[in-house]
Amino acid sequence: MKKLSSFRRITVKIGSALLVDRAKGLKRDWLASLADDIGTLAATGAEVLVVSSGAIALGRTVLGLQSRTLRLEESQAAAAVGQIELAGAWAEALARRNLKSGQVLVTLGDTEERRRYLNARATISTLLKLGAVPVINENDTVATSEIRYGDNDRLAARVATMMGADLLVLLSDIDGLYTAPPALDPNARFIPRVERITPEIEAMAGAAASEFSRGGMRTKLDAGKIATIAGTTMVITAGDRLNPLAAIDAGERATWFDAAPVPVRGYKTWIAGNLEPAGRITVDAGAVRALKSGKSLLPAGVTLVSGSFARGDTVAILDPAGHEIARGLVAYDAPDAVRIAGLKTAEIEAVLGYEARSAMVHRDDMVMARASEVEVDHAERA
Repeated sequence: MKKLSSFRRITVKIGSALLVDRAKGLKRDWLASLADDIGTLAATGAEVLVVSSGAIALGRTVLGLQSRTLRLEESQAAAAVGQIELAGAWAEALARRNLKSGQVLVTLGDTEERRRYLNARATISTLLKLGAVPVINENDTVATSEIRYGDNDRLAARVATMMGADLLVLLSDIDGLYTAPPALDPNARFIPRVERITPEIEAMAGAAASEFSRGGMRTKLDAGKIATIAGTTMVITAGDRLNPLAAIDAGERATWFDAAPVPVRGYKTWIAGNLEPAGRITVDAGAVRALKSGKSLLPAGVTLVSGSFARGDTVAILDPAGHEIARGLVAYDAPDAVRIAGLKTAEIEAVLGYEARSAMVHRDDMVMARASEVEVDHAERA
């Protein structure tokens, strides 16, 4: 595989368990070694963005809350304490390599709502232009169980695609993808390269192995789908050794996920990366064929509408077997979508009482689940 220095813009995700020891707190020697790696990459001209977990875990150690499950408000308080500690540690470690840093705290809405998405992108872009390393984390002080990412793997993928990174590095407590969780199956086989994340690949994922970590291999594969469809290569490797980025270049074990050969760009990247659709629309076999040929979704092909969504929200489009085949921005509020499901275009006005859009989801506002099946405009290919 390529050396990390061959990539122009790299997003590196660090899990809580790598940064924080439950008894001793921040692992400063490890952080110093990672800062060395970032400094080396920066010297080659690469831009590095960091998505750093650890605020809650670090705050727990400072506040003495390690021994029990935290209530939501206690997690938020721990994050408030931990974020100060974490930001200071990153600033200090990077400053020793003559690198400036800037902390960026985001919530789900900052990448799911288009205007806030653009604002976040502009801020991070400016930090990069000014030569600073953006250190990004979910804003756990205000996030709740209803709006949080639930893990920083997918957050890192959203950041990577938002910023046009060509590589996403997930530093984990496992050195890559196996055919089964290696802790449970001694015969599990290591997979060095994944050309495309298929249902068979997803079936290999296990659950989270660490007390401090919210994510497992499942969330890493979810991150991989978000990243690779947008043209971002992804690599998963063990981060618990010193200088974990240099270890990748040294040939240590890692699983590489190929970027899609025809990536989705710009506006459609944002649609594809929405983490949780507001609703689901099931379509018939004829509609599936039409969507795969690049057509819009018409009400006539819709068999079921579920969820509470408003016009402009992201919805998942499912085939008759319940498999997600696309995502898009819906042109109707949920109650109206229910009323016109299955109707021909000429029948819509009589039912709704007003002249409405012919497409329930227009092709320009839709991304197919597999990049190879996406109909991409020439402008989007550029």
